[in-house]
Amino acid sequence: MSDRTMTEAPAPAPSRHVDAGDEGYSKDLKSRHINMIAIGGAIGTGLFLGAGGRLAGAGPSLAIAYAVCGVFAFFVVRALGELVLYRPSSGAFVSYAREFMGEKGAYTAGWLYFLNWSTTTVADITAAAVFAHYWSAFTDVPQWVLAFIALAIVLTANLISVKYFGEMEFWFAIVKVGALVIFMLVAIYLLVTSHPIDGHTPGLATITDNGGLFPSGVLPMLLVVQGVVFAYASVELCGVAAGETENPEKIMPKAINSIMWRVGVFYVGSVVLLALLLPYTAYSADQSPFVTVFDKLGIPGTAGIMNLVVLTAALSSLNSGLYSTGRILRSMALSGSAPKFTGVMNKGKVPYGGVLFTAAFGVAGVGLNYWMPGEAFEIVLNLASIGILGTWGMVMLCSLFFWHRSKNGLVSRPSYRLPWAPYTQIATLLFLVTVLVLMWSDGGVGRTTVMLLPAIAAALVGGWFLVRGRVAELAANRD
Repeated sequence: MSDRTMTEAPAPAPSRHVDAGDEGYSKDLKSRHINMIAIGGAIGTGLFLGAGGRLAGAGPSLAIAYAVCGVFAFFVVRALGELVLYRPSSGAFVSYAREFMGEKGAYTAGWLYFLNWSTTTVADITAAAVFAHYWSAFTDVPQWVLAFIALAIVLTANLISVKYFGEMEFWFAIVKVGALVIFMLVAIYLLVTSHPIDGHTPGLATITDNGGLFPSGVLPMLLVVQGVVFAYASVELCGVAAGETENPEKIMPKAINSIMWRVGVFYVGSVVLLALLLPYTAYSADQSPFVTVFDKLGIPGTAGIMNLVVLTAALSSLNSGLYSTGRILRSMALSGSAPKFTGVMNKGKVPYGGVLFTAAFGVAGVGLNYWMPGEAFEIVLNLASIGILGTWGMVMLCSLFFWHRSKNGLVSRPSYRLPWAPYTQIATLLFLVTVLVLMWSDGGVGRTTVMLLPAIAAALVGGWFLVRGRVAELAANRD
């Protein structure tokens, strides 16, 4: 049987795996929620804020890095989408790891994901506080107070019901997409009319007269790949949301397929336009590249508007992190590999135990903002990187095991498939390993982060010995 995407296949055989973590949820997420969650997961602060410093370092070749990493990000979410249509689950890849790799696999996948989002939560509230300081009304408010307010607002919406989460994420995504569309329309107008920007005429000469596509060589482009990967860190969110979605069989394929062209238009297209408008040396890590363009155009009030958009992106990421970790932790709790209270749900059918557990790390982040306001963001962001790579790796391993079982006739793959399996999974796993190597090669904080891998592995092993008895007991009761 061909593995091509459009090949007709029999309907997937019902999964014999039963995950207790899938029970009790409401199905309040509609098609518009899932579509905007898919967009929001693929567009974040990595583009709005991080693209400036990466453009300054790699030049116009940054567009190539975004395109390559976007392809692998699409492979990850496409692999997860195939598993979702096989068996929708709010436990997502943790539930699939349990089915195909056993409880140890689910335990590892879940806690790596929690490492990602618990540290990202701290980064998000820190970023929100820093962005709020831009406005004079908040200048004198301590950073830790603003961080606490951001956490409290988003946490409240998450605890009420999944519908409130969906609505908040829907409007966050609308703001982000709207800002990008406006920028791209303005940029195209500037290019077509050759309107000068800060005394410079935009166009292809902006690239050719300033060192070309690789002004500093190919190596800088390779080294920014690690940062570009993290810009796509939330693409898996729509897979987690599938467990609370009506008709995931109809909604999920459209939402996932749209990620590819959105990446091409918003990420690659935006970077290409930025490179055509101004020399890469005009950008910096201290300012959003979109703000840089509008500032040099001399349009008043633009910087404040874009700062609001970047703040929205940070709150969107925080919103997504609390939502997804709450569902993942509940799946783990009901199998024994996470604390019992993280599996408890409220009347709104929200796993509030897991949401509060993640928020507790955010409160610790408020403390970090009190003691080390200047270094808080950088400290936690690099820890999150390991969790992101681990999560993507576990998704592809689950997909690989699923493909292998299908070849042995144990399961049937849905007609919506990851193309070119198993080569796609293997190539993606090799790519993730390459990113680790690049992190090490870059030195500095990236190398320090990679050096933490043995400590993280030791913590996972030690934790497994603490929970394995309860995991075995619950598994025996289920059997």
